[in-house]
Amino acid sequence: MKSITAAIALLLANTAPATAQDTTLYLGGPIITMDGDTPQTVEAVVTKGDRIAFAGSEKQARAAAGDGAVVHDLNGATMLPGFIDAHSHFTVATLTAGGLDLRAGAPVTDVDGVMAAIRDYLARTPAQPGRWATVWQFDHETLAEKRYITRAELDAIAPDRPLVVLHVSLHGAVANSAALKAAGIDETTPVPPGGMMLRDEAGKLNGVLLEKAMFLLLAKLPQPTAEQKLAALDAAQNAYFAEGYTHAQDGATQPPDVAFLTSPAARERLKIDLALLPFSTGLDALLAQPALKFGSYQGHVKLQGIKFVLDGSVQARTGYFTRDYKRGSPEGHHPWHGEPVLSETDFIVQAKKVHDRGWQLFVHANGDAAIDMAIEGFEALGITATANRRPIVIHSQFQRPDQLAAYKQIGVGPAYFSNHTWYWADIHRTNFPDEVVDFISPFASARAAGLIASNHSDYSVTPLDTRFMLWTSMARVSLAGVVSGEKERLGAYAALQALTTGPAWQIFEEDRKGRIKPGLLADFVILDQNPLTTPVDGIKDIQVRETIKEGKSVWSAPPR
Repeated sequence: MKSITAAIALLLANTAPATAQDTTLYLGGPIITMDGDTPQTVEAVVTKGDRIAFAGSEKQARAAAGDGAVVHDLNGATMLPGFIDAHSHFTVATLTAGGLDLRAGAPVTDVDGVMAAIRDYLARTPAQPGRWATVWQFDHETLAEKRYITRAELDAIAPDRPLVVLHVSLHGAVANSAALKAAGIDETTPVPPGGMMLRDEAGKLNGVLLEKAMFLLLAKLPQPTAEQKLAALDAAQNAYFAEGYTHAQDGATQPPDVAFLTSPAARERLKIDLALLPFSTGLDALLAQPALKFGSYQGHVKLQGIKFVLDGSVQARTGYFTRDYKRGSPEGHHPWHGEPVLSETDFIVQAKKVHDRGWQLFVHANGDAAIDMAIEGFEALGITATANRRPIVIHSQFQRPDQLAAYKQIGVGPAYFSNHTWYWADIHRTNFPDEVVDFISPFASARAAGLIASNHSDYSVTPLDTRFMLWTSMARVSLAGVVSGEKERLGAYAALQALTTGPAWQIFEEDRKGRIKPGLLADFVILDQNPLTTPVDGIKDIQVRETIKEGKSVWSAPPR
């Protein structure tokens, strides 16, 4: 009787007065709380309004819920805290519906296949004044020719209509002549530092723009109308909800998107929590607003920190390394170990402004030389773990073992990317030794070093699929069936931590979300199978049944 009384007291202490209809009792299946370093399950959970009020035995939960509570029977399904997106590009999800996704249809395996898919798309979508045709998810490494398509090839099928083909890495694009003209790019355009503009054998621009050169093009892309953006916003957050996410990130927010996503109209539509990382190229304008606050929500959106990009994409061979790529540069030059997108001096100067303002630092670094730059920059700013500033190195992809200790001393949160082992590990083995590729996203070594890591999809670079991410972190197998770093594989619980408690800590929300515990948000995902008891090979086949955000169902799977 005493324990029941305590449960009721806890319920009242953690919630505001509300009607019985605001109270929900979840039971009837495994409930994994993610509270602690070892798996803990409870029989039942009570929510009141948008908060968790009780988690424990069914008997105590029924007493805490009281009469009239809504009963949510899991019917054997498994409930977890809602998944937290550690890094993706939410604004891309608002744009991809307006173009051709090369991953959505039958696989394309050569240049002719790519051109046929684009030709068919153009025929199905008549040109409109002021609109460009956009193609997503182009990956030259998956083609038999192992090359980019060219401006001349695109001109042959779209001589007058602006057409841009975006590389899967989001670090490059191919444009036809109409798009280059619309962007004001010609043979005399200077190549921006940290960018590449590839040329053909005659020395003419071949349409391939990499890294900072790509932004010359993207800056001229026509913007959707406000109505189109709002409609796309609904579709985007539903795509995240369908994967069990209750928190999303926009990992490189441009000024127009900062303005839109923080606008009253967008805030009214947002149900998912959304963290924005304004791109460092717009830093001065943000610094000029002394009242601007980072780290606090306006409705469901907040400015989280500033995003810096130090290098490019390893699969595009623009990542920055201390060793050479065996296959040379994207232009075929040897030796080539990549180059920084931003100089170390510029990074430190700009990062100091962010740090001095008290804003969180997010740094994209793929190659080990870029990671060295991040470490040296943080050290130059005097950041240590005791200061609890939690700088995040996004991807930390080709980290060296010796860099883990520096992360620990600084207090870095590595945002790893296990899907890379499936999609591109085979390609990386054509450039680097096995021991380098086997240390991609070194989850196990990071845990042993005392780091709090997260896992992400980098959407749209890879799909949002959360169960696939769990599987890649546990299996670490490539398309060719090669295991990349068997010792870096995670068990199911640690893999789940990288989607819940890890990313919650990295954004200073560990006491708000990521666990099922009284007082935290009632954010849940319900899966048709228990990841802790499902064999590794079956993890990627687990289905999301329902996503609950702050006590309300925001997505449920269609009836079977």
